[in-house]
Amino acid sequence: MFYDYKMLKANGEELDLATLKGKVVLVVNTATGCGFTPQYAPIEEMFKKYHDKGLEILDIPCNQFGGQTPGSDEEIHEFCQLHFNTTFPQMKKSDVNGPHELPLYTFLKSQQGFKGFGEGQMADLMRGLLLKLDPNYENNADIKWNFTKFVIDRDGNVVARFEPTTDMQVVEDYILKLL
Repeated sequence: MFYDYKMLKANGEELDLATLKGKVVLVVNTATGCGFTPQYAPIEEMFKKYHDKGLEILDIPCNQFGGQTPGSDEEIHEFCQLHFNTTFPQMKKSDVNGPHELPLYTFLKSQQGFKGFGEGQMADLMRGLLLKLDPNYENNADIKWNFTKFVIDRDGNVVARFEPTTDMQVVEDYILKLL
């Protein structure tokens, strides 16, 4: 269950996910130098609008996709503060795929697998890129790129997975139904 995991915040403090019981949680693997990095802005907007109604955000920087998060935890935090005025909690930079992936991500992916990138130019670009990197990408639950999002409901169920190509308004509308 989601609440069984613990994470390390960027400052080294432990976060017991059991403290998030009763909240709606958006878990997102992020990057500071990605084409999807501007999604920090609507994520921060959602946090400001809905935090008092029970929304929590777990920002998990990851450098596994194109080396787009090369900095230290402190540098990542400074970048997010400077460019997007982020106020939601940032976790330690971590792997989301492979032998060193966070156990939380093993769980999240087991609950919500990959269902496709949808339609549009960015979706087409992602399909083309991933076909080169992993011709079998459609048939595994691995995180495909930065800014993949999981939504956890107030009971700890992983109820949705949104790929980075999903319009942020769709993500917000989904979260609103749970608040």
